[in-house]
This record gives sequence, structure tokens and C-alpha cells, in this order.
Amino acid sequence: MAGQGLLPGPAELAVFAGAVFVLNATPGVDFLLTVSRTLQGGVRAGVAAASGIAAGCVVHALAAAFGLAALLALHPQALQLIQWVGAAYLVWLGLGMLRQAWRGGAASPPTAAAVAPRSLSADFRAGLLTNMLNPKVALFFLAFLPQFVPAGAWSATASFLLLGAWFVVQGLLFLLVLVAVCARLRRLQARPAVARGLQTLGGLLFVALALRLLRERPLGV
Repeated sequence: MAGQGLLPGPAELAVFAGAVFVLNATPGVDFLLTVSRTLQGGVRAGVAAASGIAAGCVVHALAAAFGLAALLALHPQALQLIQWVGAAYLVWLGLGMLRQAWRGGAASPPTAAAVAPRSLSADFRAGLLTNMLNPKVALFFLAFLPQFVPAGAWSATASFLLLGAWFVVQGLLFLLVLVAVCARLRRLQARPAVARGLQTLGGLLFVALALRLLRERPLGV
């Protein structure tokens, strides 16, 4: 239980929560995917993408807790392969958004079906894969969470898992609030030129994020 030393004290826990908030609020792949899917597909698409991202964080937390992230850090070639696959996936998403923007007609406002003819499972998978294929997330869990594991915890693994669960829940709540905010802005999509502009911007940002990911070398490479 948390009261038996699995969580740090209130001051350290506040620092942990603040750091998690800053990480979530910093625009990146997860942030951008949630925004773009909400603007294009509505609340349901945004919630599905956010849920996929949270599931990816669960995978990262479990991997870090049981040593997989540490193993990847010791084998930078494997980490670099994940980095390349993740960048390729981001480029694929970005080019898909650009292609959709270029095909968009100006004759009528885009409807939810016209803008995002995809299933909720596809949005969930997009969130899951963009998060899982981002090696920076794995290294973040490996480097960040252990700092908050109490020295006197009766189980370091249990403490790590509890902190990971805190991270996942707080991150998901942030993304759901982001979905709600973006849903209110979605009325801008009623103007086809604005919709195409947002899709084009989102596509370019995904490609830029992929290029930035490729420029960053994994630890030890």
C-alpha cells in the first residue's frame, strides 16, 4: 500500500506531479496527435487516440519496471531501430494528413465522416504506436521515475509501478481535458480553407517531429 512507503513524501510527490504536468503540456507527438484527431474526428476520435497513448505509456512503464528499457539502453542499436521505425510512422501519419488536405474540396464544409473516415480502433492504434515507437518515452521512464522511488520502499518494483500508474492516469486526464478544449475549437472546421490549413499544418508538424527524432541520437550511440 502507498502508506507503507511505496510513494515519496508529499513534497516530492508534488514535484513529481508538476514534472509530469510539464511533460504532458509540452507540445510533442502525443500532444499533437490528440489535437489533430480531435479537430478532424471529434471528441470520440480524440478520446480514442488519448486512450491509445495512455496504453502506450502503460507498456513503457511495465517495460521500465521489469528491465526492458534498461536492456534497450545497453543495446543502442535496438534503440536506434525503434527510433527509425517511429520516425517512419510519424512521416506516414504526416503525409497522410497532407494528402487529405490537398484532396479536400472547397465546395462544401467538411463533415465528421468526410474529414475522418476511420474507426475508433484506428485512432487507438495510432495513439498506441506513436507512443510505443518513441524511444524518448522509454528513456524518460527509465531516467525519471527511479528518482522518486523511496529509499525505504519495501518493494522498489511495486513503487515504480505505482508511480507509473500515477503518470499514466495524470497524463490521460490531461489529454482528455485537451480533447475537451479542442472540441470547442472544432467549429473552425466549418470553413474548408481553415480545415485544410489545419490539416496541412498538422502534417508538416508530424514530418518535422520525425526529422527531429532522427537527429537525436539514442544514448550510447
